[in-house]
Amino acid sequence: MLKTRIAEALNHQINAELYSSCLYLSVESYFHSVSLSGFASWMRVQVQEELLHAMKLYDFIISRSGRALLEAVAKPDADWESPLAAFEQVLRHEEGITAKINELMDIAAAEQDHATKIFLQWFVSEQVEEESAVGEILSKLRLIGKDSSGLFLLDAELGKRVFTPPAQQGA
Repeated sequence: MLKTRIAEALNHQINAELYSSCLYLSVESYFHSVSLSGFASWMRVQVQEELLHAMKLYDFIISRSGRALLEAVAKPDADWESPLAAFEQVLRHEEGITAKINELMDIAAAEQDHATKIFLQWFVSEQVEEESAVGEILSKLRLIGKDSSGLFLLDAELGKRVFTPPAQQGA
């Protein structure tokens, strides 16, 4: 059974992950509006990953005899002045999610909930990957600057990303 403090924190994280999916869906729409379908496709994969994260948390709460309680999801931004500005916001957001995951780990440690700490380790590793991937795209966007041909090459590269759901355990 989950302790109340951990259950509340995990439920708040579900909300944060759902907000992430909404934010990335909004960024995807922005990229479609400026004819960057590869960027949009990359964001769609992010949307799917964030929904997966929310469901992992939801399922973990249920598996520990807790109750998943959903909260209202805030409205995300809808406009950016450039792809660079959009990805800068995405990086700031991912850094905020990393801080939230670290706080969850601290709570689990304080509550001596080793099962939750082990579960959250996956999210710690995932956040390293998330920040690295976004950081790499930001570096490329900064190198490209105002070069439209570079932007279109990056668009083509980002469009190759596909969502691959993780294998089911025990399958």
